[in-house]
Amino acid sequence: MSARQVTLAEVAKQAGVSLATASRVLNGSTRQVSEELSDRVLRTAEQLGYVPNASAQALARNSSSLVGLVVHDITDPYFSCIAAGVTRVAEEAGLVVVLGTTGRRPEREVELLSTLRAHRARAVVLAGSRTTDRASQARLAAEIDAFTEQGGRVACVSQAKLGTDTVVPGNRAGGRALARSLAELGHKKFAVLGGPSELVVARDRLAGFKAGLADAGVAPPVVINGAFTRDGGYEAALELLASKSRTTCVFAVTDVMAMGAMAALRERGVRVPEDMSIAGFDDIPTLRDTVPALSTVRLPLEEMGEIAAGLVLDAGGDEARTVRVAGEVVLRASTAHN
Repeated sequence: MSARQVTLAEVAKQAGVSLATASRVLNGSTRQVSEELSDRVLRTAEQLGYVPNASAQALARNSSSLVGLVVHDITDPYFSCIAAGVTRVAEEAGLVVVLGTTGRRPEREVELLSTLRAHRARAVVLAGSRTTDRASQARLAAEIDAFTEQGGRVACVSQAKLGTDTVVPGNRAGGRALARSLAELGHKKFAVLGGPSELVVARDRLAGFKAGLADAGVAPPVVINGAFTRDGGYEAALELLASKSRTTCVFAVTDVMAMGAMAALRERGVRVPEDMSIAGFDDIPTLRDTVPALSTVRLPLEEMGEIAAGLVLDAGGDEARTVRVAGEVVLRASTAHN
């Protein structure tokens, strides 16, 4: 049988103060209490073993020690790396991170932010691509406005489209630089495993890659869209092979898709890079175990999470801040001269 929890009223009675005074001391209200009364209440609470109510504290302070982190898919190493960076900064500040996943559903993103607002979270980091659906973006923007009006702060790791502090990965520039590097290897026939067309990140990486090929005087690539997952890359690669397009080099817009594509090629007896080169984007940690080692565009994912958390926990000014993070082309064994 568990021990009975001591109530705030019992602390107030034992300390000889009003319930309101005890609440101001123990729940962190902004209203001032004299040092003598504060010390008396704190001593009494410790003697009685009183455990403060987190919800009551949040109401009194109009915020809590919670930091929300909303990602599309925590099983994707892209998001787990960003989450590690956010968590590190939040925990160093004595805060607790609460994780929510959207499954890439815009309506779920709005629901999670609304829930965090109800719990008076101090801040929220939204990590993940914006969509081309204007209605969904408008609903999210409205919820962000409601959250900030309550005193919370929001930062994004995505494209700067919501009027918040934002960490912006160099998706378009990274795709362009990668295309130029692959064209320098002598490839002329390219294919792109492009991800869902409604995701801005997929569009940006594809647009950058096309621009890089144009810079090099190479014809536009064959484009096959698929899910932003390992299985999406696998299925897109099978579709590419079935098309008999004579492609010599494949760009998958995420490393996770590239890993699925490599599995499909291996199953069909297509050697990488002898028969077909392949490259990804992100440089997720699990690439260390990929054979052959995957060429990619490296993003400092944990650092991006740290920057986002730093922005959202720093009051700053009224103007939204944008931090742009460049990608770096890393050519490895999965791409070879043609």
